[in-house]
Amino acid sequence: MERYFEKFANATAKATGSSPAFLLCVAAVILWAVSGPFFGFSEAWQLVINTGTTIVTFLMVFLIQNTQNRDSEALQTKLDELIRSSAAKDEFMGIEKLTDKELDALQEKCQASAAKAQESLSTIEKLRQSRTST
Repeated sequence: MERYFEKFANATAKATGSSPAFLLCVAAVILWAVSGPFFGFSEAWQLVINTGTTIVTFLMVFLIQNTQNRDSEALQTKLDELIRSSAAKDEFMGIEKLTDKELDALQEKCQASAAKAQESLSTIEKLRQSRTST
């Protein structure tokens, strides 16, 4: 059952994210707006577009969230594999599951390391300049 939903969610997300789907929605809104005078711009006329868009939006949120979750998980898995197979530190694998406090601490550590590397590069550049000027 889960596999069918994934296929359905992917196909629906792809179809609804297409140009023809957008143009179809624009056409529906234009048709609805043009029909306004025929229905006297009544509450029922307004209710049609409100109800339709609410239902579509409600269902699309779940489909989009499903595809977004799978895409995110696949991306994280790929990044973990790149980290595992490279010289990068393994402590970065699975950091998407850390708490905000743990992520902040890790980010501060990375920023401190980057600042230290930038300082080293600046020192090396100064040494190069002093050697070429003498």
